[in-house]
Amino acid sequence: MFERFLTPYVQKLAKKYPVITLLGPRQSGKTTLVRSAFPEKVYVNMEDADNRALATLDPKSFMQNYPDGAILDEVQRTPHLLSFIQVLVDEADQKGMFILTGSHQAELHSAVSQSLAGRTSILRLLPLSLQEIRKAHLSDRLEDIILKGGYPKIYKENLPVSNAYSSYFQTYVERDIRQILQIKNLIQFEKFIKLIASRIGQLINYSSLACDVGVSAVTIKEWVAVLEATYILIRIEPYFENFGKRLIKSPKIYFTDTGLVCYLLGIETAEQLVKDFLYGNIFENWVILELIKARYNQALDPRFYFYRDVAGREVDLIVQQGSRLFPIEIKSGKTFSPSFLEGLRYFHDQAPEKAEGGALIYAGDRTQKIGDFQLLTPENCWELMRLPT
Repeated sequence: MFERFLTPYVQKLAKKYPVITLLGPRQSGKTTLVRSAFPEKVYVNMEDADNRALATLDPKSFMQNYPDGAILDEVQRTPHLLSFIQVLVDEADQKGMFILTGSHQAELHSAVSQSLAGRTSILRLLPLSLQEIRKAHLSDRLEDIILKGGYPKIYKENLPVSNAYSSYFQTYVERDIRQILQIKNLIQFEKFIKLIASRIGQLINYSSLACDVGVSAVTIKEWVAVLEATYILIRIEPYFENFGKRLIKSPKIYFTDTGLVCYLLGIETAEQLVKDFLYGNIFENWVILELIKARYNQALDPRFYFYRDVAGREVDLIVQQGSRLFPIEIKSGKTFSPSFLEGLRYFHDQAPEKAEGGALIYAGDRTQKIGDFQLLTPENCWELMRLPT
């Protein structure tokens, strides 16, 4: 149903590397993408208990069943197989031999860096972008898309949003997190993740969260790290530069899907969403995700930061482009105001030698050039990340 824009890049890189590793959150569409991109490949799901048991009991014999390679889905469940894959691809000297997927980036990154360094290209797939949704001829309002999030199954099966995310949270988040962290008090963890949802787009304060949840700051840092590793959270770091101002050094936290944010905040309808006092933060989260997806869908890493000084002057996003810095402001208002550009102008004043251009992405429907800045809408903001052809 959905055309994933990363597909041609995966296929192209499979002609250059013996192994392709595709990472991303559970249910983001990784399995569907790789199976459609490589229909001739044998598919092996490592979540299957039998496959996992056989691969653990006798990994060498298990891998000998796939002399021509295979798709190994959720391979973080059997990371010891990577050393055997290394031997096979070195002996065979074939491109695109194994296609690996995983939903735990830290575990898999560590294993890949040890066993498959120089042999694999690592790509990332997040839930559907707005462009991919529109390509499927879905005309949902922007507010409904922010509420639904981007998981393909919700659109494909027309699932009730609250029920879908309740199941997702219980089945994947609680199970994976509990398995990794051995959390005994899930009520505390649920309180923590809901607090994180209420603070998206804000500077993260580990001590404050620890006090509110009733655990140590060390525990909060560990929980945040695991949520990042399992693609629930994304961290945006501040940009450090000597602009003659004291700069904030704490990162900001966003979710990889706004549908999950809305569920955690108890927002059930688009009408509730736009009236919620956190709508501006949720809209900002959604736009930043669209820009990250636009980079990932071209097999590129985002080099995104934010700017904020101790006086509270800030720019929502700074995109590093070589030695140049491209500032982006994000506003949830549907009516343009000249005041929306103040942050962009301020940043240019602070970094006149590095700042270049800039963009304002707002919830309206007008696109226009305003001096050095671009006025963009949610429908076309992804174009900022498009590489020239």
